[in-house]
Amino acid sequence: MNNEVLGIIDQLCREKGIDKDILIDALKSAMEAAARKRLGTDGPLQTEFNEETGEVEVFTEKTIVEETNLHDEEISLDEAKAIDPTVELGEKVLVQLPLENFGRVAAQLAKQVIMQKVRDAEIDLVYKDYQDKKGELINGIVQRFEHGDIIVDLGKAEGILPRREQVFREAFSRGDRIRAYILDIRKSARNATVILSRTHVGLIKNLFELEVPEISEGMVEIMGIVREPNGRTKIAVRTNDRDVDAVGACVGMRGMRVQAIVQELRGEKIDIVEYSEDPEVYIRNALSPAKISRIIRNQDDKHMTIIVADDQMSLAIGKKGQNVRLAAKLVKLKIDIQGQSDTPNALDASGLLSPTKKKAPKINFLEEVKSAKGLGEKITAILFEGNVVTFGNVLEQKLKGLTTLPGIGPKKAEAILNFAEELKEKSLQMELEENEALAKEAKEESEKTESPAEDEVESNIAEEEEGDDEQEIPVDQLSEIDSSIIELLVKSGFETLAELSVTKTQELAEIEGIDEETAVTVIEAAKKQMENMDSV
Repeated sequence: MNNEVLGIIDQLCREKGIDKDILIDALKSAMEAAARKRLGTDGPLQTEFNEETGEVEVFTEKTIVEETNLHDEEISLDEAKAIDPTVELGEKVLVQLPLENFGRVAAQLAKQVIMQKVRDAEIDLVYKDYQDKKGELINGIVQRFEHGDIIVDLGKAEGILPRREQVFREAFSRGDRIRAYILDIRKSARNATVILSRTHVGLIKNLFELEVPEISEGMVEIMGIVREPNGRTKIAVRTNDRDVDAVGACVGMRGMRVQAIVQELRGEKIDIVEYSEDPEVYIRNALSPAKISRIIRNQDDKHMTIIVADDQMSLAIGKKGQNVRLAAKLVKLKIDIQGQSDTPNALDASGLLSPTKKKAPKINFLEEVKSAKGLGEKITAILFEGNVVTFGNVLEQKLKGLTTLPGIGPKKAEAILNFAEELKEKSLQMELEENEALAKEAKEESEKTESPAEDEVESNIAEEEEGDDEQEIPVDQLSEIDSSIIELLVKSGFETLAELSVTKTQELAEIEGIDEETAVTVIEAAKKQMENMDSV
């Protein structure tokens, strides 16, 4: 070993970014392991690195005797005097071991120890580097697909975009550039993996900070973001400078700034609303572009009744209730929307403050878990930390997702999943009973006072909902496909034929039990059935 070792160490430091002391410690550990292999001893050994010569010196402890019988453990007095003239019989002295006597097996062991130490150092380096980047955006290249997950090349590290963090209808191919939000970083014995997300609201926040300089400079502040991925996002902003228009700054000249974000999100709609301390002004902004006739706040201040013109009902509610649902989440209030024809006297708030229509109580999932036998407060806290707050979240996570939460094993995950399915059935029954009661009440009211305008509005809304429902065909209604294949598709998370028809062949073929030929047949069948429905 000579100065060539020093050159190799310096080269590794530059290429891998590993600290020099870590490599030297790895070299010393390797030589000590080789020496123990050669001597077959567990006795004390000492290693020192000579930075001038680049050599690792290994010393073993030997006892000074008059006549040596065990050469690996004893040394004669004359030989000991040559090392240290002050030693006496019976004392111990450190003797340097010649490296050339270690043998091929010991040398191979040393190589393995060095490689393992370097690999561990690389993993620690990547983990520390990306640990500080949690909550930021990162660019990568799509490398491959594994069971619906997308593996992304991030340069120094490997990222994974789980299926549950992907946006429905977003399709990527191998080699595509992808920008994602760093959700977490996990370290294992083999590597450090970066967990990515395309559904997290942090993606929206970071994109606006990149595109809008006023946000990064503090002149415009983001007050809230709510999102339904690949559908619609609402973001509330306010200005800290009177000369700056918060909404205008986010939109940009001719909409250039917001259009750049929409393009990155593959066409997702974005509503930018101005934040206000006044809840009534805030809810008007959040429900835009619908025009609100009157707002009535209930006594608890956590509930609002919104009165809109009949021709504004569908606009205020949005497709499948999306607009009002996002607005309620943004302002953190419960919202009821009523048309003017539904309210006999819109100026009389007394009837609205104590509504006659009784709604079925909503199930508080976390409260149910807290009081459930075998679950309790500890499981509730774990689910809350993992952002699993409804039985719908549990059913989306499934067993595989639940077991990734700290403190939840396979048995506990199965118990939580079963409990969520029971609550889902209970919720559906409650909703069914509520709808039946409302339908009966609506029928009685319509018999008393018939309004042509109201009938026309309700008819239009019903036609829109019916049109939407026709497009949402469940996967289990796929014809000309074997039932076992359909069962595999449902278990893999596919819900509608629309979702299935835009899925790539490669992604389907990665499902166990479906080969590439079957995947092509399934996708073609889904497309054909969708086309037939459109032509009807």
